[in-house]
Amino acid sequence: MFLLERVTPASLMQSHQLRIFADYHQFYLRDEAAGGDLSDAWSQAAVERMLAVSDGVVGICTVRDMDVPVTIEFLETEPAVDLASFDHVVEGSLVVSRGPLVVAGCTDPLPDAARLDLTPGSYRVRLSASGFDTLSDDGLDGDDHYLVQLWPAPLIEPTVLKQGVV
Repeated sequence: MFLLERVTPASLMQSHQLRIFADYHQFYLRDEAAGGDLSDAWSQAAVERMLAVSDGVVGICTVRDMDVPVTIEFLETEPAVDLASFDHVVEGSLVVSRGPLVVAGCTDPLPDAARLDLTPGSYRVRLSASGFDTLSDDGLDGDDHYLVQLWPAPLIEPTVLKQGVV
């Protein structure tokens, strides 16, 4: 996993450009102090919505199990939903009890994972994914991209706003 750049436009609290090895078609966000894991959270429904949630951790599915570009945005308030620009949009919740937020592929060594400062609290997590139609026939190449936005909000059950098809 590589942290490519950190950008902070006026409209965002923070934005991070990452390249993550999405082994097994997934990566995760977790409170470093969290004890939860996703082993029981990856139900068929979670795979279809591309989002699994457990105590202090959110798993995100990808359409490739290669290095994928991921943008993480920390926002002060809920952003407008942009369904037209994305193939798939889903929301869930994450509680950060202590932080920092760890962003890693599921097989990345935890000590090497990116750590991003995030104030403890309850967050909405929105995954907006695009580029599904750019995958090569073997599924190894493509221009898929994953935008993950977090903002303070009450807890919700995972909700699909737009269902993508690969």
